[in-house]
Amino acid sequence: MTQITGDGANELRRNSLGLLAVTFMVISAAAPLTGVAGAVPIAFLLGNGTGVPATFLFMTLVMLAFAAGYVAMSRHVRNAGAFYAYAARGLGGRWAGATAFTALAAYNAMQFGLIGLLGGIASGVFAGFGIDLPWWAWSLIAVLLVGVLGYRQVDLSARVLVLLVALEYLIVLLVDFAILAKGGAADAGGLSVNIFDTGAIFSGSLTAAILFCLGSFIGIEATTIYAEEARDADRTIPRATYLSVLLIGIFFVFTTWLMIAGVGAANLIPTIGGLADPTEFFFVLADTYVGGPVPPIAGLLLVSSLFAALSAFHNYIARYSYVAGREGLLPAAFGRTHDTHSSPHIGSVVQTIGALVVLAVFAGLGLDPVLNMFTWISQIGTLGVLGMMTVTSLSVIMFFRRQGGPALTTLVLPALSGLIMAVLFVYIFINFGDLTGTAGGGLRWIFPSLIPLAAVIGWLAAVRLEKTDPASFARMGQNRT
Repeated sequence: MTQITGDGANELRRNSLGLLAVTFMVISAAAPLTGVAGAVPIAFLLGNGTGVPATFLFMTLVMLAFAAGYVAMSRHVRNAGAFYAYAARGLGGRWAGATAFTALAAYNAMQFGLIGLLGGIASGVFAGFGIDLPWWAWSLIAVLLVGVLGYRQVDLSARVLVLLVALEYLIVLLVDFAILAKGGAADAGGLSVNIFDTGAIFSGSLTAAILFCLGSFIGIEATTIYAEEARDADRTIPRATYLSVLLIGIFFVFTTWLMIAGVGAANLIPTIGGLADPTEFFFVLADTYVGGPVPPIAGLLLVSSLFAALSAFHNYIARYSYVAGREGLLPAAFGRTHDTHSSPHIGSVVQTIGALVVLAVFAGLGLDPVLNMFTWISQIGTLGVLGMMTVTSLSVIMFFRRQGGPALTTLVLPALSGLIMAVLFVYIFINFGDLTGTAGGGLRWIFPSLIPLAAVIGWLAAVRLEKTDPASFARMGQNRT
């Protein structure tokens, strides 16, 4: 196995993250409370209603299938480039360049979209406490705080994210167990909801439900980004990957079942449809079954949930920028780490500046932070992650064709998950306008085309590197620990 070592200069901080830290930094990108309060009610309404818990179970199995090959290869690839490194080792340097630039485009899109969503939600939440600021002010505060955390040591970000994610789980589980203890809506079936009813699963739009459920798992692929900073990476990264998938999957299956039981299966769609905003549904349940200060506290934690997700994606972007600079795809300055913090500070600063520019554009044009900034841009990120997961599944297959390994985890499961990801990628690309509300103009094609455009630019950057520095091209994706 090829391995590159150094004397510590321009390297990420070694042995700074344990299993819990890596797991929670990954889960923070999935933003559990944001998923419960934001994505789940819309999945109920626009997807397959009471079939959503089974859909989450299905997506958990798909993600476990993806994780099987991902984990198998993580034992051979330890590089903060994650998807990039997998593509380099499985498919070659040109595919790696395409994947690296796709990652930068996708995670920046997720970051920019969440900045708008945080501002929109925070302005409403804090207005209830008498603090009335425009949405962009809250977004600006979040961008600057995330930038400070990203610039400093990764273990500082990890401690903040562990606390925030733990509080997210606590508030949702408090409502869950209150519904469970009271037997749900007893006059409407209560806890007797059959989440495996095939009639419900295939009702409405199963595809839309899958896409909303998928969004709750985005981020689990990032465990290997911290491979160079994790303690005992050979054990920590595989465990963190499986633990992240299972925690997210079990949590959402359990929670969505109880959200249905809280109002009764027959009342679910009429209840959500009757709300001025579907995202109020979780807070209605919190008020009904717990009451007191819990709903306003949940509102504050929803803001912190979005902040945690912003911080997680910022870390991803900074590390992909660092690897791209270190390995010759971006200017060498990106491949330097901070003398004191050992953080990828150049990528962190550039990402912060980019976020400020995008925020200024949307605020200056008077666009809506949720309907425009979040809805338009975040789906670009989903599209990019699906593309990278498809390429990664193929990379696993090609890598183990040469390396050798068990057929189930290195061929069958990666092929199955890769096929599903590819189908979803095509679906989102074709239906981007309908999914984001941009169907009436050229944005329906411009926005999704940014992902293949980024891939082409990355491919060309790799071609340039191959011609100007063949030795560096040959080392792309090699182990760094």
